[in-house]
Amino acid sequence: MTDHPFPPSPAGATRPTGSAPADPIRAAGTPERDWQAWPGLRALPALDPLTGLPPAPPGRPRRILIVAAHPDDEVLGLGGTIAVLAAAGVRLRLVSVTYGEASHPHSRAPVARDLAAVRTRELHQALGRLGADVQSVALGVPDGGVARNERIVTGELAELLTDCDLCVAPFSGDLHPDHEAAGRAALAAGRAREVPVWEYPVWAWHWAVPGDARLPWHRAVRVALPPAARDRKRTALECFRSQVRPLGDGPGDEAILPPAELAHFRRDFEVLWR
Repeated sequence: MTDHPFPPSPAGATRPTGSAPADPIRAAGTPERDWQAWPGLRALPALDPLTGLPPAPPGRPRRILIVAAHPDDEVLGLGGTIAVLAAAGVRLRLVSVTYGEASHPHSRAPVARDLAAVRTRELHQALGRLGADVQSVALGVPDGGVARNERIVTGELAELLTDCDLCVAPFSGDLHPDHEAAGRAALAAGRAREVPVWEYPVWAWHWAVPGDARLPWHRAVRVALPPAARDRKRTALECFRSQVRPLGDGPGDEAILPPAELAHFRRDFEVLWR
């Protein structure tokens, strides 16, 4: 997944209308070197994840609800920031909307029959690597079925936001149906509770190109990761063995996140839409 489907784009460029493949996530994606070569990425406004947080009521620590469509989304898009927040004593509540059990639907490897449990274990290992002692909540929505259950998810998130100061959720324009539905549900729940919602992109780094007009760059901020947080995130990513390595040697066993994809998440910064 290292070939680029379109020529490298200069700053401000957009993909030609009608040229996107039918399934951009399955298509060959944008190499990380193209993103690193784009000056616009480093020029995004900087956000300190601590001083930039909404204030908490007097007398209690700040509380943040982190939403993930599948176990690993939060570490991919937000892992370094989670490490920084956890080290500062911010209270974190993590919601896994699905167990991610359908990541390899055509695999016949034995582990594929137990992916819900496997991915849950991987997530807890990764959170430990991040140094994050979080309150974890699993909604158990079927993997691939978040949109069909979006109203229920919205209600659950609204309840979980009752005592939170901020929600961070998958980008509602990420082009993965579960990510988008989880993001929409978080935005709706945030409006209902009058809690701000920030979004983190995951698959957008694959299908978009630098300067892509489909991404809300006017809302983008860059969170610089201290070396310790960056290292914690990189070791946490290694915990998701079911996603970063093949399940076996057969068809359908391929890694979901091969090295070319992981390169997007080994940066020394993360990007959020505010």
